[in-house]
Amino acid sequence: MLSFREAAEVIASELTSLRHALHREPELGLELPLTQARVLDALGGLPLEISTGKGLSSVTAVLRGGRPGPAVLLRGDMDALPLQELADVPYKSVIDGRMHACGHDQHVAILVGAAKLLCARRSELPGTVVFMFQPGEEGFDGAGKMIEEGLLEVAGAPLVGAYSVHVSSYGSELGTFHGRVGTQTAGNAELKVTVRGRGGHGSTPQAAADPVPVAAEMVLALQNLVTRTTSVFDPVVLTVGLFQAGTKLNIIPGTAHFEATVRSTSPQAMADFLPRAVRLVEGIAEGWGMAADVSAEEGYPAMIAAEEAVSLGQEVVNDLYGEGSWYTAEHPIMASEDFSRLTAVAPGVQLGLSACPPDADAANAPFNHSPYAVFDDGALPAGAAVLAEMAWRRVTAGSAGSAGSAGSAG
Repeated sequence: MLSFREAAEVIASELTSLRHALHREPELGLELPLTQARVLDALGGLPLEISTGKGLSSVTAVLRGGRPGPAVLLRGDMDALPLQELADVPYKSVIDGRMHACGHDQHVAILVGAAKLLCARRSELPGTVVFMFQPGEEGFDGAGKMIEEGLLEVAGAPLVGAYSVHVSSYGSELGTFHGRVGTQTAGNAELKVTVRGRGGHGSTPQAAADPVPVAAEMVLALQNLVTRTTSVFDPVVLTVGLFQAGTKLNIIPGTAHFEATVRSTSPQAMADFLPRAVRLVEGIAEGWGMAADVSAEEGYPAMIAAEEAVSLGQEVVNDLYGEGSWYTAEHPIMASEDFSRLTAVAPGVQLGLSACPPDADAANAPFNHSPYAVFDDGALPAGAAVLAEMAWRRVTAGSAGSAGSAGSAG
């Protein structure tokens, strides 16, 4: 019997064709009808219990093994970005202003591949595997919405593991995996502030209440709040990406508005920082005799990888592809991921996988979210094999009297 690595190479061209079709017609947000249809077609004929979302274009597929055992979840996100593709590839997006610039088309193909590999071993599988095809990762909390629609109940048992792969177009050699125990990605929040002053003529500021310098003072004060009141060992990052006020240079506007993204590597740091940020801007407005409308809303929590899941991923990668194919990430990244919804309820990890083209300079290649980003199809079979093997080993380890590795099968 072929190992998962060998079997993945057999279906590599099939996965590549699926990935190219997805890449040509990217979709945004929670409604992905074309993508959903392609996933359903790719899963057709497999021994899976398949359901689709009610309020979003999700696909959930459940594989019940031929032997009793625990349940694990594998996830692939499906949505693209509102970005005009500038990379010169033969399967370039045909939809203006949309691009799979974060590799989610690869994630879908990888998850389909893992489903095919595990379905081929259904009779031997001791447990249940849930395949989560998720829309709306790019800021729409698709994972949270799938959980609200009952994702965690479909297996009929608590999840003992949750695993995913995220590809990158840069950073290391094609086919290299990485992970780390603890915080992998930051939690995020949005801080939105409108300062309400009193408009007037630029020649007589004393007769008005100018909100612009007050809002500017808030921006600077928030940066000091980060550096002076949060620990560098449990960091918070605040970036003001939007600042709007006024219509003409000699008119003092009545309002000034700015928005900031806040990121932290722990839920505790975020919970501590946000209320202080709100108090600070409200206090500055009050000190100037003005009012401020302030909202602070948390988005995705920090993604925390379990030690057992990272160890499993490292073991699988080393066994299937050799120890040179794994490295331990030194730091978390400050981007955010809604797979954190799953690692919050089950021991999990999201493995990084380099899809950097072999002829590119990995250190300087266009990165994820760039209109020039290119992801090499050579990563697809490796991602599928590793996810399938992780699921196999975890349910095998959790089933009474079972042991073994599909990756080492001859």
